[in-house]
Amino acid sequence: MKNLIDLERFPLDKPGSPEWNALVQSCRDDLANHGMFNLEGLLRPALAAQAVASLQDEFANRSFLHERNHNIYFSDNIKGLAVDHPAHRKIMTSNRTLCADQLPAQPLMDVYNWQPLHQFLAATMEVTALYPMDDPLASVNVMSYGEGQALNWHFDRSEFTTTLLLQAAKSGGAFEYRTGLRSDADPNYDGVGDLLRGHDPYVEQISLSPGTLNVFKGKNTAHRVTPIEGDTNRVIAVFCYYENPGVAFTDEERLGFYGRTG
Repeated sequence: MKNLIDLERFPLDKPGSPEWNALVQSCRDDLANHGMFNLEGLLRPALAAQAVASLQDEFANRSFLHERNHNIYFSDNIKGLAVDHPAHRKIMTSNRTLCADQLPAQPLMDVYNWQPLHQFLAATMEVTALYPMDDPLASVNVMSYGEGQALNWHFDRSEFTTTLLLQAAKSGGAFEYRTGLRSDADPNYDGVGDLLRGHDPYVEQISLSPGTLNVFKGKNTAHRVTPIEGDTNRVIAVFCYYENPGVAFTDEERLGFYGRTG
């Protein structure tokens, strides 16, 4: 694994050591203060570039073009929200997606399935354990965003999202987020409407470098990736972990995200 990730800077292979404990605490602090943490250069940059190069043919010929006109909830039936409320505003997401079954020879799968990574992430999130998703399509996705494409405003279904950036766009493709826009007790529909109209002054933006692991609390924090500009795509791997083993998408969900069930 040391050939894939930088274990000298990030000693994920030494759980319980002073260095590991310090890293876990630093990540916990960042999650508490900023809603995310970043391990810049966790995946060796040369490997990130190699992964992008090796997937070019797969993206060009066998990826799924995911284009979806949606609202921020990915649902038109939100309890207590009138159909004409500004929070129901439609927005477009577009990217090309490769699924886990298209990545069998990718070192990314080795990183995803590496148990010390699961243990480290669980410790940072202060949960008992994390398990890889038991889904042949959804466990790991690699997404490519070309010129004009974007991941639009949304909330995540899971408490945390884990990504590895493989290639950054030369222009555009910034990660924008609005921390704490809603809570489990307060959906704040009017605040969501203000965000979608561009009237929220608390939106923040970061740009990540290739090889960065980002862990983000996206359940109640709205977020998006701004449209890509130019001919360098933004390419990112999404790792799906859950607190319970055996989690998988339904066939309906697979069709919506990937255009196929298997």
